[in-house]
Amino acid sequence: MSDTPNSDDRSLDELRREIEDIDREIVELIARRTYVADTVAAVKEERDLPTTDEGQEAQVMERAGANAERFDVDANLVKAIFRLLIELNKVEQRESR
Repeated sequence: MSDTPNSDDRSLDELRREIEDIDREIVELIARRTYVADTVAAVKEERDLPTTDEGQEAQVMERAGANAERFDVDANLVKAIFRLLIELNKVEQRESR
């Protein structure tokens, strides 16, 4: 495979640096989401609410699928990522109780 410049004349190294930046942003967003989910867990505990809210989870999955379609990304892949995020948050909520 040759390393021919694309229409933007960006090198492979530049493209890889861009992916590295995006990866960092993804991790930052996951950290922010986890922080907010931890806050939600604290509110649930204070109010003696159950860890699992299937209605809310369904809404999150619906939004994830809609956002995937909006950005022309595989909806099944995006939903799988969100299922994982939700499950990880639920495990943390259970462990903190």
